[in-house]
Amino acid sequence: MIKPLGSDTLNPLFVYDETKHHELNKEAEGLPSLLINSAAAANAVMLGAGYFNPLTGYMDIANATSVADKMQLTSGQFWPVPVFNRTDDISAIKDAKRIALRDPNVEGNPVLAIQDIEAIEEITEEQGNFIAKKVYGTLDSEHPGVATFNSHGKYVISGPIQVLSFSYFQQDFPDTFRTAVEIRNEIKEHGWNTVVAFQTRNPMHRAHEELCRMAQKELNTDGILIHMLLGKLKPGDIPAPVRDAAIRKMVDIYFPANTVMITGYGFDMLYAGPREAVLHATFRQNTGCTHFIIGRDHAGVGDYYGKFEAQEIFDNDVPEGALEIKIFRADHTAYSKKLNKVVMMRDVPDHTKEDFILLSGTKVRAMLAKGEAPPPEFSRPEVAQILMDYYQIEG
Repeated sequence: MIKPLGSDTLNPLFVYDETKHHELNKEAEGLPSLLINSAAAANAVMLGAGYFNPLTGYMDIANATSVADKMQLTSGQFWPVPVFNRTDDISAIKDAKRIALRDPNVEGNPVLAIQDIEAIEEITEEQGNFIAKKVYGTLDSEHPGVATFNSHGKYVISGPIQVLSFSYFQQDFPDTFRTAVEIRNEIKEHGWNTVVAFQTRNPMHRAHEELCRMAQKELNTDGILIHMLLGKLKPGDIPAPVRDAAIRKMVDIYFPANTVMITGYGFDMLYAGPREAVLHATFRQNTGCTHFIIGRDHAGVGDYYGKFEAQEIFDNDVPEGALEIKIFRADHTAYSKKLNKVVMMRDVPDHTKEDFILLSGTKVRAMLAKGEAPPPEFSRPEVAQILMDYYQIEG
């Protein structure tokens, strides 16, 4: 198992000590409070869970700009994307030094964390555009990540936090949500030294399943971590509970026992393509994984990114030695009618498009909505059934 980013041991910001936790919750009742946005709440959860090691809280504009520009804090510490707490309304906190952050995603808006305010700054349009362009590669308001980023507010509240809750993730996904600390502990319990991680925000079809097998075989790893995003997605993406059920069914039937860990993390999707690929690699290093699969258009959306930009960024932009985790570079995988198995397209140069079973996402969704299962070469029938049930209920 490899070390976390930037420290010898993981330093999660969740307050585990029961006495201290109770004291802070009591203190929070008398503090000025701020109802934060979903992105800031997800950042708090990730800080609390250790995925954002070695960060200690939310960034100021100088650090966020430095990270956007060259993937380094002003201290020189590597980090791939800004971690903000932004709002449009500071009236309740403008003179405060310590505030309670309230959860926008849980009924009643309970306290999520306590923040010590180091600065409240107003971000200019120029600064916001610079950061957005660097992180997302575009300023197009049709890009879901850019649209969300632009909605976060003009005031940047920076400073360290103490996390008191993992929001709705533990309650809604008790069998799946895991902190980076818990994943490290589980890897130790398995006795695994090498682990390859697979990121997903979608159900896994045959190509994804076989890609995990290919990576494990080629890298000779002890285990596979299937690590799914459980937070907010763009409209049209399949909800986390459905994905979770589909992935569990696939692993239960088609993978040997004790070779796969199915877990999830509480973060909202950025759709930032190459930059998000680097962030995803950082998460997995903090969980102790030694390898991470990155395929075509990883974390992309629409046509904003080149098919292999998410791999190339590790060669061109990530400072040498910044990450210890190794990248497994995957090509598009699909079922070969010639070979009767799933292959990476780069490994079969003699194939033409007609030699593969290729279905667009639009086509698959239309089939599922009609109660038609995709071919078994594309999707396991048990997985297809879960997805058909969902799409037919959705209507």
